[in-house]
Amino acid sequence: MNKAKTLTTKTALVTGASRGIGRATAERLARDGALVAVHFARNDAAAKHVVADIEADGGQAFAVRGDLGSTDFAALLDDVDAGFANLGAPAGLDILVNNAGTTVMKGVDTMTPTEFDTLFATNVRAPFFLVQGVLDRLHDGGRVVNLSSAVTRIAIPDILAYTMTKGAIDTFTRVLAQALGPRGITVNAVAPGYVLTDMNAWLIENPDGQREASSNVALGRIGRPADIADVVAYLVSDDARWITGQTLDASGGTAL
Repeated sequence: MNKAKTLTTKTALVTGASRGIGRATAERLARDGALVAVHFARNDAAAKHVVADIEADGGQAFAVRGDLGSTDFAALLDDVDAGFANLGAPAGLDILVNNAGTTVMKGVDTMTPTEFDTLFATNVRAPFFLVQGVLDRLHDGGRVVNLSSAVTRIAIPDILAYTMTKGAIDTFTRVLAQALGPRGITVNAVAPGYVLTDMNAWLIENPDGQREASSNVALGRIGRPADIADVVAYLVSDDARWITGQTLDASGGTAL
């Protein structure tokens, strides 16, 4: 039996969607019927591959480039508008998923100011000003989902600055939910733990590392991008209409 397309007529922008959790999220939302803008920063070929896979599966998508660490958000959003229009969608946006992010494996003793500023530019500044840019585009009753991390409740000194950026996302989520609530727009965050993505590349070809990491997860395995994408899909669905301002742990029970 085919699953009902719960997001038909909806438009979505997923940042950092050429790989990992972003890619899985774009593909899942498209399967649910949304028309998806697949944002990417540099890897044009990977983004086009995501679009091709979505189209091969019967969905609609297009790729849009922008370096969120330094981009002109107005130009990026104009390109998003044009992409939706080219595919016959009405003006505006229903779903924004702030997924794009970066990390630097350094502690307080070795982090440089440039690395610190780059982390905050991509992980904090970009979601803030992207939301600012879509306020007039985002339909009443829309959805915003931000990607946080389980590290905000687990002290890992080697990624202190990264953890700070995700703590900022949790606060951003809660306060933005209050600000947009009168418009019926929900704002939530998803906090993954270990997930097999490029950000955790050290785990991908490392069975010993995976076993060690899995031993700290209640459900006994490393997360997959689809595990997180499915949680995002729930939060943007009508089933989650009464949930807002929350950071939902999706770590399989890491470090309980």
